[in-house]
Amino acid sequence: MALLIDIDDAADPRLDDFRDLTVADRRPDRPGGRGLVIAEGTVVVRRLLSSPYPVRALLGVPKRIGELVDDLATLDMPAYVTSDRVMTEVVGFHLNRGVLAVADRAPRPTLDEVVVDARVLAVVEGVNDHENLGAMFRNAAALGVDGVLLGAGCADPLYRRSVRVSMGHVLRMPFTVAEQWPHALDELRKHGFHVAAFTPRAEAVTLRDVREAGHCRIALLFGSEGHGLSQAALDAADSEVRIPMASGVDSLNVATAAAVAFYELTR
Repeated sequence: MALLIDIDDAADPRLDDFRDLTVADRRPDRPGGRGLVIAEGTVVVRRLLSSPYPVRALLGVPKRIGELVDDLATLDMPAYVTSDRVMTEVVGFHLNRGVLAVADRAPRPTLDEVVVDARVLAVVEGVNDHENLGAMFRNAAALGVDGVLLGAGCADPLYRRSVRVSMGHVLRMPFTVAEQWPHALDELRKHGFHVAAFTPRAEAVTLRDVREAGHCRIALLFGSEGHGLSQAALDAADSEVRIPMASGVDSLNVATAAAVAFYELTR
C-alpha cells in the first residue's frame, strides 16, 4: 500500500513537486521545465492512478486521502497527509478539491500507434487554449473518438488546467504530436483516412453529407477559434465541412463544434 506520511511543515522538501503552481516560471508542470503531470480532485486522481503515467506522490487533506485508500492499496508511493492551511501554502492557492497527485510523463506513442486500430480521429491545429483543449479531449473520450493528433500551435494537453477540464480523460485518450505539419495529414491519408476540415464557409459540405458518405476511417480537423484552420491545412484536407447554423450565428466554440461532429460521426 502507498505510504501515508503526515506533514505539517510547508517548507518540507518532499512537497516540492506540488509547490508554487501559480508561479509561471516555477510551475512543475511546465513542458520546458520538469514537465510533471498534475491531477486535482479524487475523480481525476483516480484516473491518473489507473493511467500509464508513473505516479510519484499524492498530497491531500485527511478526508480526501481517506477516500482514495482503496485505490492506493496496491501502489508503492508516498501519500502526504496535511492540513488545508499547509496545502494552501505549498500550492499557492486554496484547492477546494483537497487532493493532488503528480506523475512523470509516459512515452508518447507514434502516429502509427495512434491510428493503427482507429476509425475516427480528432486532429487539431492552433488550439492554444488549455481549457478548450481539455474539453475536446473529454468530448472525444465520451463520444467514442479513437485518438487525437495535435498539429502546429496547440497547447500542452498535459498541463494542469487541461487535465482538470478533461476530467482526467486526456490521461486515457491516445494522442501524439505531428512532427511535420501539415504533412502529417498526408500520412493519415496513406492510412486510409478521409481528412474532413471544419470551416464556416458556405460552400463547404454539411456534416450530414460527410456522415452519409460512409467513410471507413475519418479524421476530423479543427482549427483555432480566432483564425480557424490555416490555408495550408485546408489545402491538405480531402473535404471542407460545415455545421449548419441558424441565421446570424457563424460559428461555435471549438470544443462544442467538435462534440457535435464526434456525435454525428460515431453514432
